[in-house]
Order: sequence, then C-alpha cells, then structure tokens
Amino acid sequence: MQERFVALIHRNPVNRAILDRLPELGVDDAWLVAGCLFGAVWNSLSGRPATENIRDYDIVYFDPDTGYDAEDVVIRRGTELFGDLGVEIEIRNQARVPLWFEERFGAPYPPIFEAKTCIERFVVAGTCCGISSSGEVYAPHGYDDMFGGILRLNPESPTPHQFAYKCGSYLERWSWLSVVEGTV
Repeated sequence: MQERFVALIHRNPVNRAILDRLPELGVDDAWLVAGCLFGAVWNSLSGRPATENIRDYDIVYFDPDTGYDAEDVVIRRGTELFGDLGVEIEIRNQARVPLWFEERFGAPYPPIFEAKTCIERFVVAGTCCGISSSGEVYAPHGYDDMFGGILRLNPESPTPHQFAYKCGSYLERWSWLSVVEGTV
C-alpha cells in the first residue's frame, strides 16, 4: 500500500513541488506531513481533484536549537522557497513544540529527538503519515485506516480531547469517512 500512497500524494502538484524543493529549505530531518498527504488519498478515493479540501501543507523538521529566531529564519526561507505555490504552508521545528504545545492545546507534549516522532502523535491514527525530504515514507499505523476512511483515536496522541474536533473537520470535507470507537 505504500507504493499506492506515494503515487496518490504525488498526484497533488503542490505536494510534488514541495517535495522537490524541500532539500533547499536547508534543514536536516525535514518531512511533509498530515493533511496534504492523507487528503490527497481521500480526494482520490472520492473522485475529487488532488488539491481539493487541503487547508494547508505542513512541513516539520528537527533542529536542537529551540530558539524562536532560528525557527523564524527557516520559516522565512520557506516563505521565499514555496511562496509561488499559492497555498498556506506551516513550517515548525519539532524541538520547539514542547515549549508552546500545552498552552495552546491544554496537554503537555513530551520532548522528541527527531521530526518523525511527531507523526506518531497525530490525533487520528490513519492520518499519521509523512514523507521526508529524502523520500522516506513513515506511517506508523500503516495504511488500512487511511484507505478505509476510518477515523480512530491514536493512543499515542497527547491530545485525545481533540479527536471529536478533528473528526468533525474531516467529515465536513469527506462525508464518507467513518468514526470508529477504540484505538489502534
């Protein structure tokens, strides 16, 4: 299923452009993650255009420098690098996330030591996916839920209280998805 996943995410021309340029961002351990990926799959399964219902494109990376200024330099570099794509791109240093996460989401976020760890913590198990700047694909819970349209709580998420909100957002855009009780 990984080959199918990669083929479908590449149908979105914005994903392709970001992945082509991602090494130029100049950070180690950079990943394109979340909605632009599983959204491309769900759009394909829905017979919709590859870019429809994609709210933003998330890039995560890991840099042990947790200073705001260091992250801001990368964000500004990304604005120049991806600005012509005409989409919202959010770039975040995952080493900094524990500094602000609890205030924003009401739950602590344990430190991580590589960017792909954040993928393991997304709220909905079937949305835990990413592709690195080197082309490595990471989907810690596999692809069955994603391709089956199943929304199930990820037990590794520090914010299970966000599950209903996330499911509601996804169901507004892809009404055929189904919410399943329990965790993976």
